[in-house]
Amino acid sequence: MNIYNKSSIIEFFKKHADSKIPLEIWYEEVFGKNWKSPNELKQSYGGSVSILKNSRVVFDIKGNDYRLVAAINYENKWVFIKFIGTHQQYDRIDANTIDLYKSTKK
Repeated sequence: MNIYNKSSIIEFFKKHADSKIPLEIWYEEVFGKNWKSPNELKQSYGGSVSILKNSRVVFDIKGNDYRLVAAINYENKWVFIKFIGTHQQYDRIDANTIDLYKSTKK
């Protein structure tokens, strides 16, 4: 899968140092996949991923300390990071509509 906006991962772990290794592992795992459907993704990640509407997926990072929301285009093999945050921050957003770049361009 092609992961867009890797810079958001780097910016995040600069602020949350304990997320660096788990996010790097996530990146390498996802980059090496070729999912064709949400079902294939769910088989890979099991309980540490939630499938949402609008091709959105929530990944639990570092034992659920952090959450990463991505939009996935399975046909073109694109993963767009829409949100990375603590579990507490995640509880305050709508994972179905959040867009990291739209919310930071105010």
